[in-house]
Amino acid sequence: MWPWGHVAVAYLLYTASVSRRSDLSVAPLAVLALAVGSQAPDLVDKPFAWTFDVLPGGRTLAHSIFFAALVLATAYAVARRVDRVEPAAAFGFGYVSHLVADVPPSVLTGDLSGTEYFLWPLLEVPPEEPVAGILDAFLNYYAIGTYEWVQLGLFAVAAVVWYRDGTPGLEWIDRLPGRPTDR
Repeated sequence: MWPWGHVAVAYLLYTASVSRRSDLSVAPLAVLALAVGSQAPDLVDKPFAWTFDVLPGGRTLAHSIFFAALVLATAYAVARRVDRVEPAAAFGFGYVSHLVADVPPSVLTGDLSGTEYFLWPLLEVPPEEPVAGILDAFLNYYAIGTYEWVQLGLFAVAAVVWYRDGTPGLEWIDRLPGRPTDR
């Protein structure tokens, strides 16, 4: 799944979860943590596999449930210490949604191949074609098919829902150093 698909799935599931649990809206800092969490496994695995040739594939270390458990436990421990549990929970929600969204559709027919990454390094992942970074992946391996149209559609729906939710998270981006203050 491409980055926009991951963020869309994470946001749609998270906002539905938050609104189902309470009448509260999605918290701005939680949305930013959710977005980072939804990209985190690829931000680790893709560069270390494709650019630095340290990992055997783009879905290995950070896509493993073992690494995920370590990351999520660490995030929660730090969050409790600084009293920011909701953003940590949102980060974890995004992270886990990424792993689940990477499950190939063939799983619905009982074919579990392509899910080995969950148990890496105990299970070996299928070999990948060499990729020379994200730009190479996008330019040479990206093709628009049904799956990609579905992801773009999900992203469009998520953008509308995010707008309807009041564009949570934008206020935090406006606080970044170097941003103009006279808007």
